[in-house]
Amino acid sequence: MTSRARYAQSTQRRFARWLQNQRIEVHTLYAPLIQTALADWGNHTLYLALDTTLLWNHYCIVRISVIYRGRAVPLVWEVLEQASSSVAYERYEALLEAVLPLVPRGVKVVFLADRGFADTALLAHLRRLRWHFRIRIKATFGVSRPGRPSCKVEDFHLAPGRAIFLHHVRITAEHYGPVSLALARHTSNGECWYVVSDEPTSVHTFVEYSWRFDIEENFLDDKSNGFQLESSLVRTAEAVARLCLVLAVTTLYLVAQGTQVVAGHKRRWVDPHWWRGNSYLRLGWQWVKTALTRGWRLFATLSLPGAPDPEPARASASQSLPPPPVTFTKTCCYLPA
Repeated sequence: MTSRARYAQSTQRRFARWLQNQRIEVHTLYAPLIQTALADWGNHTLYLALDTTLLWNHYCIVRISVIYRGRAVPLVWEVLEQASSSVAYERYEALLEAVLPLVPRGVKVVFLADRGFADTALLAHLRRLRWHFRIRIKATFGVSRPGRPSCKVEDFHLAPGRAIFLHHVRITAEHYGPVSLALARHTSNGECWYVVSDEPTSVHTFVEYSWRFDIEENFLDDKSNGFQLESSLVRTAEAVARLCLVLAVTTLYLVAQGTQVVAGHKRRWVDPHWWRGNSYLRLGWQWVKTALTRGWRLFATLSLPGAPDPEPARASASQSLPPPPVTFTKTCCYLPA
């Protein structure tokens, strides 16, 4: 940072004043950057994920991010002063509208969220935005089918390895719909997944929903895996929101650098693995550090293309082949009569 400050303490104070500056509007500053990055997305489906995380059991960060090649890049966020990660629809409703101008026109958008956000008001809002959704719902949700008595989702007794797909049903006591459901119980851990979608469901619905977990990796990058957000001394919601701006810009820049590293076939310059073992953020981080040390040029392009990942990450040599698709021993699909 260019500054007249000579001492480290003076520089630190300048940053502290910046974080407390109420004239800084985080989304106004960040919007042009993320819009530029998504301009090259193309005609590929854009997956968005909504999630929350807690800081010091005192602040709740609500964030909507773009799912991108195993990670999530922040789009919009809000910091609430509360000790719970549960957030009502009314608290994040404005964020949905803030995302709309950031999304490239004509791109199919699929919205992903965990069961804590399963709310018919959210589903209705997403439909008004003409977005699709894959949202996990609770086992206690009511299901109404034509010609069948109403029941709860948990009443569909699923044996391990079985999946059931229901089309054109209505859910909750409000009889919201029509929607489609994907219900399954995994063979390995016995966990049940119940996902609601505005489009016909299939095994691929679970694959799409699983990409929601990439936003959790984004929160880990903010905390213990990278930027050590919890070690900051910031203690106001407004200042945390501005600090999230710094993290968002940094994440976007590093992921874009990592994208160019892979596109330019220079991954092995900074990644010792034969296969890609690091995330795009980590590759970008390593590239920036090495470039500053060795005098390499940093990439000037800020772009997140929507094309499939040309080199998916693999954790070990045992994963030298792509992981098998989600499969079940028995699947059933029910259509309305």
